[in-house]
Amino acid sequence: MASKRGVLAVTAALALLAGMVSLCVGAVTVPPGELLAALAGRGEGTGAAIVLYVRLPRTAGCLAAGACLAVAGAVIQTVLANPLASPSVIGVNAGAGAAVALCCALAPMAVGLTPIAAFGGAFGSAMLVLAVSQRAGASRMTLILTGVALSSIFSAAVDLVVTLVPDALNGYSDFRVGGLGSVTMARVAPAAAVGAVCLAGLLLLTNELDVLALGTETARSLGLQVGRMRVIVLALAAGLAGAAVSVAGLIGFVGLIVPHLIRRFLGEESRPLVIGCAFGGAALLTVCDTAARTLFAPYEIPVGVALSLGGGPFFIWLVLHQKGGRRR
Repeated sequence: MASKRGVLAVTAALALLAGMVSLCVGAVTVPPGELLAALAGRGEGTGAAIVLYVRLPRTAGCLAAGACLAVAGAVIQTVLANPLASPSVIGVNAGAGAAVALCCALAPMAVGLTPIAAFGGAFGSAMLVLAVSQRAGASRMTLILTGVALSSIFSAAVDLVVTLVPDALNGYSDFRVGGLGSVTMARVAPAAAVGAVCLAGLLLLTNELDVLALGTETARSLGLQVGRMRVIVLALAAGLAGAAVSVAGLIGFVGLIVPHLIRRFLGEESRPLVIGCAFGGAALLTVCDTAARTLFAPYEIPVGVALSLGGGPFFIWLVLHQKGGRRR
């Protein structure tokens, strides 16, 4: 237990450090003292304005979206008993993106509705994937291919909405590949609230997640209502994925990479895994976003591009190391 607490402390420190670096570095470097003064409401001048109105929303969005995507990925992998699953791979993010695009087209001024729309799209997509995964003998690759098909359908839906209503998604390219260049606190706040509620719900259900991880028959023999619990935890995971998409767009691979890395240090126990993924995902997305906007300055690369360049090879490595291709 002491070692797990130590790992969690390290991941929390990394997330905090990543957030501080993100707030400090950029075209204008803000010293830590000036940063703290700005956050405390005592800052003045250009540095304080940059921190409060540009970097703070972006950093908060990175921390929230990264945490949501990583935890959603860990939960989806547990429920579907598939280490290749993640919100981006099985189409959950794409479903949320299609719902956000439709919401922005129909109610462009209702910013607070986007997390709700994203949840609806993510939940519907997750239920479709669950229905496929519950078929007898469904292989891991069948599930992944189903997710690819769903992603294509939902991506086409986004393209259709943008074609018919060109102003539905401002900064469409950033939304499509994933980016936080134009994020505001008005978008981050409701999404963060939804994410916090869903994360709290999952922490209350970690014992049930541990039972689900034992397999369907074992979970039923222990008295767990497997079907009902799967729907509940997938709904919470969909809420997390939808919240992230409403802020950061269709960012991929955070929900795939982080759970695998955290499991290497914390094992399969759900409570420390969920907490560790929240901190690890927040740190990873914030570090990648900071690097994407500073390493090639004055040019800025969408963070989704950076993650895809690293996440794609990681996914291929996972596919090559899966034995037998069947669900456990």
